[in-house]
Amino acid sequence: MTALDWTVLVAYFVLMVLIGLWSRTKVKTVVDYFTTGGRIPWWLSGISHHMSGYSAVMFVAFAAVAYSYGITVYVWWAMTIGVGVGIGAFLFAARWNRLRAKHGVVSPLEYLARRYNLPTQQALAYSGAALKVVDIASKWVAIAVLLNGFTGVPMRWGILLTGVVTMLYATLGGLWADVLTDFGQFVIQFGAGVAMFIGVLSHLDGVPTLWKMWDQLPAGHGHALNGPYTPIFLIAFLFIKTFEYNGGMWNLAQRYMAAPSGSAAKKSALLSSALWLVWPLILFIPMCAAPLLVHPGKPEQSYVELSQLLLPSGLIGLVLAGFFSHTMAMVASDANAISSVITRDLAPVLVPRVRRLTDAATLKMARIVTFTFVTVSMLIAIATNGEGVVLKIVVDLVAATMGPIAIPLMLGLLPWFRRSGSRAALVSWAVGLIVWVIVKYGFDSTDQTLVVALPLATSLVVYVGLGLLLPENRQDVDELLDSLNTDPEEVTARPVAVLN
Repeated sequence: MTALDWTVLVAYFVLMVLIGLWSRTKVKTVVDYFTTGGRIPWWLSGISHHMSGYSAVMFVAFAAVAYSYGITVYVWWAMTIGVGVGIGAFLFAARWNRLRAKHGVVSPLEYLARRYNLPTQQALAYSGAALKVVDIASKWVAIAVLLNGFTGVPMRWGILLTGVVTMLYATLGGLWADVLTDFGQFVIQFGAGVAMFIGVLSHLDGVPTLWKMWDQLPAGHGHALNGPYTPIFLIAFLFIKTFEYNGGMWNLAQRYMAAPSGSAAKKSALLSSALWLVWPLILFIPMCAAPLLVHPGKPEQSYVELSQLLLPSGLIGLVLAGFFSHTMAMVASDANAISSVITRDLAPVLVPRVRRLTDAATLKMARIVTFTFVTVSMLIAIATNGEGVVLKIVVDLVAATMGPIAIPLMLGLLPWFRRSGSRAALVSWAVGLIVWVIVKYGFDSTDQTLVVALPLATSLVVYVGLGLLLPENRQDVDELLDSLNTDPEEVTARPVAVLN
């Protein structure tokens, strides 16, 4: 990298910190810190939702899949997310927002104590929070791999550099900082992605490359499904991503909660869906064309070598800043979501006096939890040093958590499943996790379709089945779910009631 590239990268980091410092002035209470009090415009909420959904893993692990198997990575990953978020726009987005507007919900798991009971809420909170730390550690590893490939900076220093900057703006500004930096990161990534797209087309056959390159690439690279990615895997992934990206990934529920109203949250989801269907295709085309241009020792390094081959001084720094932008967007939003779960759902149960803290003390606690979460995830990433953990952790954790945890969390919002109570939620969660452990480690299965699909299917069948066979009828649950059908007549800036 040249001095100009370093200047671009340093300027990016400085900008993120400045946004965090400015956002701190917008945060007066813990409600501002976690949901902005519902003051984020729908278009900004939609862009933030999109940006918070993927990280530098895309440019390491998924670049390797594109290099090895072709366009299938867009079909089974990005396209399923786009379709899933579009479905969620009509099922989930507005209901998340109305939890905040009508019931004062701040944490994505806060409503579970009333929808089911406290033990159910705690089980889902602990299992999700613990595994999320490891998930984020894999994101630090991915960005460190990229920084190492571009600059030779050792892995641990790359993790520390990215982690400390993210820690500063996420801890200071809360969700306000996350959303505003997401927008800045989207602008940066747009410039970097378009530059790489044009660079690949210019280096090959121009615009005709878009249809000519598939005949020049290895067989199957132009197929919608290739290698280990089967139709069953695609269907299972669509189900998982529909749950995950509409709130099962807790941080994304906050984007809907931060919109001014349920109808605005729906519009933000539709915008995010459109971005998912279009923008990753621009990013993946160069990755798919990489075998025609570079021959890295490891497929994970293909995008790094492609950037170094095609881009001039300055643009390499912009591309690297784009890599950072995705990881920092996801980590910052995850840190905020985990902090909300710990501050609102776990700590008051473990230490009852937390409930009596003043607004200022609760806000301070939220910042401490955010700081701690990022620190622990960084330490885990440094300890592993990135050896074989990136794609493995991402796929495994999705299979382990998004089915068993997201099924009761997401279906619990819908009126059709109102008779599935705490029994159905806890049993489906436990059985789904047990099935994943048996398949992954008992049978030592390497079949990605089986590892991804079976825990999800098991949790779904158990949750719905127990609701039908052993229904739990509760008037307070009926009232809660019915209240989520429409927006309140007046949406106030701050919720007035706290859901217990």
